[in-house]
Amino acid sequence: MGFEQPELNNWLKKFPLLTQITNLEPVVWLNPNLKKMNHISILPVNKQDMEEAAELWDRFAPFLAQEFPETNDSKGIIESPLRKIPNMKNALNKKYMDKIKGELLLKCDNELPIAGSIKARGGVYEVLQFAEKLAIEAGLVTKEDDYSIFSSEQFKKLFHQYNVGVGSTGNLGLSIGIIGAKLGFRVSVYMSADAKQWKKDLLIRKGATVHEFIGDFSEAILAGRQQTTKERHGYFVDDENSRHLFLGYSVAAIRLQKQLEHEKIQVDAKHPLFVYLPCGVGGSPGGITFGLKQVFGDHVHCFFVEPTHSPAMLIGLLTGEKEKISVKDFDIDNRTEGDGLAVGRPSSFASSICEKLISGVYTIDDDDFFKMLVKLVDSEEIYLEPSAAAGLIGPVKIIHSDYAKENSLNMKKATHIVWATGGSLVPEKEMKEFYEQGKSLIETE
Repeated sequence: MGFEQPELNNWLKKFPLLTQITNLEPVVWLNPNLKKMNHISILPVNKQDMEEAAELWDRFAPFLAQEFPETNDSKGIIESPLRKIPNMKNALNKKYMDKIKGELLLKCDNELPIAGSIKARGGVYEVLQFAEKLAIEAGLVTKEDDYSIFSSEQFKKLFHQYNVGVGSTGNLGLSIGIIGAKLGFRVSVYMSADAKQWKKDLLIRKGATVHEFIGDFSEAILAGRQQTTKERHGYFVDDENSRHLFLGYSVAAIRLQKQLEHEKIQVDAKHPLFVYLPCGVGGSPGGITFGLKQVFGDHVHCFFVEPTHSPAMLIGLLTGEKEKISVKDFDIDNRTEGDGLAVGRPSSFASSICEKLISGVYTIDDDDFFKMLVKLVDSEEIYLEPSAAAGLIGPVKIIHSDYAKENSLNMKKATHIVWATGGSLVPEKEMKEFYEQGKSLIETE
């Protein structure tokens, strides 16, 4: 699918920001299509769907606690801590000569058990709901049973008949591979050539089969979809169009609400909540945004962040073409060190929902991934992979925009949550290299 040059030229005239985007300049885009929650009548998912997803997570908690010892303390609940990062806030204020008002917190999905990234929410959930469906249809379980029985051989024998496929740049593949193999599924992960080697190696050790493709993420997904759907017992986890992935991510909002209550942090008209989410195809940030909007309504303001070289969601929403348009239509190369964010076009499912719910998108240079990573290590001793650090500069970007003024928001009482999307499984050697790269960039500023 492509667009003729006259149409591209028309968009460039209609949306002046596109010139900066195509010049690979960092930008901030405020969404003119953001709707008040009481003006949104129909979405393809609803609050009840999210609550049912939360119930499925609870049903599988005994199985997860039994099979993954790292979830014992949480009794099988896959969740991450919410940490205050005041030293990072001070470091940002010092560097950018701004005063980020209110509290700055980090949602540490880099510490999520099983997969060490935000993808544990969506990927693990989708495989679990598929396993539950098969087991119920086979008469092996009811929703009232103790789901620790999913560890038994009769379940593994059933699931081994099925091949679960997924296209991934890394983290989604890890979550699918680890949980799929544990349940007994045959798992095939179709990965773009730029995916990190250690992620491929880990998947193979966990029992998955890895297929590599020269080209970007979209080509890996296309190949994976074609190969998996050919099989009689094939099930493809479609990151570009999955309702189940989306709902798995959305449950994070219910959990976050409890964490904020525990910290006695208010969210209302006088106490706005800002959330900054790295964006690839949009499933994980879209699902979380959907959930947050169900829980906090118009009092939460969600911003996506993308690399300047891969602004897929931004271009899709700005032009209104969503998944129909690619960054390559504008000769943007889609090459970035932001692992997981190297995406040419957004998810059709997620973008159709996000266009009504997100407050905006900002883009940053790859260098800023590494600089933010270093600042977080130096200020808080927290290590993230580069793409996971993308949200840290978010409060600065939004302060420099007109968003607060246009929406009459009291920034002095705002809470800022940066969503850290991955990092705990990164090998120490690689993490040290990330840090050294960022350090050298800072020294040459």
